[in-house]
Formats: sequence, C-alpha cells, structure tokens
Amino acid sequence: MIAAFLLLSFLVLMLMGVPIAMGLALSGLVSIAWANADAQWFGLLAGPQNMYSSIGKYPLLALPMFVLVGSIFDRSGVAQRMVTFAIACVGRGPGMLPTVAILVAMVLGGISGSGPANAAAVGGVMIAAMSRAGYPAPFSATVVGAAAATDILIPPSIAFIVYSVLVPGASVPALFAAGMIPGVMAGIALIAPAIWLSRRHGFGAAEATLARPPFWASLRDASWGLAAPFLILGGMRLGWFTPTEAAVAAVAYGLFVGLVVHRSIGWRDLYPIFREAAEISAVIMLILGAAGIFSYAINTLGVADPIAQWVKAAGLGSRGTLALVLLALLVVSMFIDGVSIFMIFVPLLYPVALAFQWDLVWFGVLLTLVVAKAQFTPPMAINLMVSCRMAGVGMESTIPWVLWFIVSFLVMIMAVFFYPELALWLPRHLGY
Repeated sequence: MIAAFLLLSFLVLMLMGVPIAMGLALSGLVSIAWANADAQWFGLLAGPQNMYSSIGKYPLLALPMFVLVGSIFDRSGVAQRMVTFAIACVGRGPGMLPTVAILVAMVLGGISGSGPANAAAVGGVMIAAMSRAGYPAPFSATVVGAAAATDILIPPSIAFIVYSVLVPGASVPALFAAGMIPGVMAGIALIAPAIWLSRRHGFGAAEATLARPPFWASLRDASWGLAAPFLILGGMRLGWFTPTEAAVAAVAYGLFVGLVVHRSIGWRDLYPIFREAAEISAVIMLILGAAGIFSYAINTLGVADPIAQWVKAAGLGSRGTLALVLLALLVVSMFIDGVSIFMIFVPLLYPVALAFQWDLVWFGVLLTLVVAKAQFTPPMAINLMVSCRMAGVGMESTIPWVLWFIVSFLVMIMAVFFYPELALWLPRHLGY
C-alpha cells in the first residue's frame, strides 16, 4: 500500500508540474513518515541523512568541475578555432558545415560533460555560419542539438559519473572507456543524415565557393583545445590523476588557455563563468540529494525487489526484458531530464539487472544512449531548446529534420544492444 503510494504520489506531483527535485523529496518523505508512524519524528531524520549521503561522495566532486570546464571553454573561443580547423580538414560543400558542427561537438565532448553547454558553445559559432551558407535555421538548430548529445557519451561524462555513484561495480574509468566507441559511432551516425539531407535539399551550395582555411595555421590555433581531451583522458590512463582530479586539472588547463594563451577571457569574466557553473551544479546536486530520499524510501519499503521478481517471472527472457525496459525509457525520457531518469529508474532497475545478470557497464552505456537521444527529442529536448533559442526558431519547426536524426540514433542504440562488445571491448582491453 505504502509502496504504491510512493510511486503514485510522485507521478501525480510530476503531472501537477511540481519540480522533479521537490516531487522526489516530498513523495519519499511522506512515505517514510507513513511507514514509521510509531517512531520518533516519524523516521523523518532519514531524509536529511540520505540527502547528504547521496551527494557527499568523492566521485561527485568531479561534476561541478566538468560543468565549470564547459563554461570556460565556451567563453574562451576554443570552439571557433576548432571549427576553422575542422573546415580545413573536411573542406567545403553541401553537408560539410553540419559535419564540422558534429565533429567539433564530439571533440568538445572530450572536454566537458554537459550537453547543453556543448550546444551553446557549438551553436554560438556554427548556427550563424550555417545561416550564412544557406542552411535553414531549423535545420541548423537540429544539427547542433543532436551533435551535442554525443557529449554525455564521449568521456568525461556527467551522466556516467552519476551512474557510477548509483551502481556498485560500475567504476568511472570503466564507464568512460565503454562510452568512447559508442560515442564516436553515434557522431558518425548523425553525420550520415546531415550530409544526405543537405545534398537532397541543396543546402550549403554557396559554401563551396569559399576558400578553404590553411591547414597548418588552423591546426596551430586549435592545438590547445585539441590537446585538452588527451590531457584529461591520457592523464587518467597513465595514472597521473583520478577522474575527480582530472576535472580539476581540466579547469586549471582551461583557465590557462583562456587567460594566458588566447587571452580571450579576462579576470572580470571569471565571476559570471563561476556563477553559471555554480547554478547548473546546484540544480544537479539538488536533484541528486532529493533522489537520495526517494531511493531510500524505495529500498526501505521493498519496492524494487518485488518489481524485479515480477519482471523476471514475466517470461520475456533477458533480451526481451531489456528491450522492454529500453523502450519504456525511450518514451519516458522524452518528458524527464537525464539526471532525473537515472535517479528515479536506476534504483528500480538495478535489482532487475542483477536478476538477469546484465553487465552493469554495458547497461549504463545503453541507459546513457537513451538519455542522449532524449536530449534532442521533443518535447523535453534540452539540447534542442538551447540551439533553437540561439537560432531564434520554435522547437516545432525542427520536427521535419530531427526525426531523421532520431532514427539514425536509434540504429546506434540497437547496434550496442545487439553487440555489447561495442561498449565492453575497450574497458576490457584497458584492464578495467
């Protein structure tokens, strides 16, 4: 009875428009009080205790640092230099600017772990450039919003950090390694419809008449930004620092590049950069803390285990059950943000994963792929919201274009679903 109230009350609060964090905390606290009606303080002291314990974890120290890295590189002009270098590599012509946008978003994905920050950095440069080359604004916004979704797959990834905190046995280095190949393949999957649509509709024909940037000069200008992913990932692999320490090193490197090398930001710019990163991090931490209360209520009331047993007894088998779970999350993720998806459903699905003996790293990559797809799938589509705002268009205008990118991304999810080695080969090869 209480378990049903926990889930139904959260659903009602969400439908009423209550913020996710408040809905998680309220439904969890009321259910805890109901279950401990005879205890002192109705057991409500478990609320602040679990809220603190859910965010007072060492790996989460990396989260605000990677958010800050995204803000620093967004303001320091690194994206513009990478765009120039990418154009020098792929050339000009129909479909080349969208390809550049996707490639730059993938490289920035190796620096920051935030999709919206990536969309803002790439969109600030590429949307105007594509507009000048004759690409419609809704198409440009779609390309940038979809490209930024690769950010949470290519390490470092905030989504993987959150997942590792929730799931024992899935380490951050293993998840980072597991996301590399699917992340690159997801970017390639997005390039295909971008080029096909551009050539089919004749977008960017005027672009071919422009001069190609000099390769070596553009490489020199972009070298500091291109070196950042190697510093972060290579430093972790060589044992120079942990993922958390890598985030701090990335912040120091970004400040050095912006303040000393490019001199594109000044000391007065640091306050708005730090404030923006603090606000984004505070929202994420608030959701994590509230979800800690909700997860405690789930575990205390014994909600997850009966669900796992019921799902296992349904007779769908391991693959059938996982397919059903992913299909349900593909729908739900269209209406709930990515962090909330992890915080709400991972505690419920963890016993199911154990019951069917799914590889927890592979399962984490699949869930992250679903969340990445949701970042550019209306109506929630947080990346698409950012790119549409920068392009000055409504999200509804992107639907004829975004459907092609969604289909392409779904093919990538199916590939990882049917071939787990796409995610597991690299961490196994690296000894994680």
